[in-house]
Amino acid sequence: MDQSEYVRRCRNEGIDTWNSMMLLYNSALKEMGTKVEILNDEFKHTHQYNPIEYVKSRVKRPESIIKKLKRYGYPDTIENMVTYCNDIAGLRIVCSFTSDIYRLADMIGRQSDVTVISIKDYIKNPKESGYKSYHMLVSLPIFLSDNVVETKVEIQIRTIAMDFWASLEHKIYYKFEGDAPDYISRDLRECSGIVAMLDAKMLSLNEAIMQARDGQDTSAADSRMLPDDEDVEGVA
Repeated sequence: MDQSEYVRRCRNEGIDTWNSMMLLYNSALKEMGTKVEILNDEFKHTHQYNPIEYVKSRVKRPESIIKKLKRYGYPDTIENMVTYCNDIAGLRIVCSFTSDIYRLADMIGRQSDVTVISIKDYIKNPKESGYKSYHMLVSLPIFLSDNVVETKVEIQIRTIAMDFWASLEHKIYYKFEGDAPDYISRDLRECSGIVAMLDAKMLSLNEAIMQARDGQDTSAADSRMLPDDEDVEGVA
């Protein structure tokens, strides 16, 4: 069943609906976090390169949920929370390079028990503020004692530089309660452009390093294949 059905069932059975939904969201974060942790461990032990720098997770606070619903013009009910607040359970994966973002998104999307509901690519299409990130809204089954509930999780995937910019932008706008002066918004957009150039430069540098390393590995392999002097001694 989906979350809306579960809310109705909890109400009909006199179960604490709020705590039941928070249980779902926390459980979904644990499930999704475990999936990412397994990918992280695999990269560490199996591959030569790990794209995941760090992972953060959180469940949205009640006051933040109410504020968001009011901003959208909806009464602050649990039904509206489930329907219109898709980021209550949030997981953020921070990567080294922009190419890692799409690689990880593809890996997550191909997992058999993860359903991708929607994708918002703010890297190819940044927000007006300059915000860049890759957002996936997914659902995954949470197995309870007598039910399986499909629960939504928002996954944000971004580079270290994007995460740095977004964190500072959030702090700045929080101080102005979302009404920052024009010159600050302009400077933030300019910084976003600098971040994009930094990401592009670091990706290019990493690709050059990988090519140089592959060239060295090939040269080393070729040298091992050459015969020693004693092997060719006496050959006309």
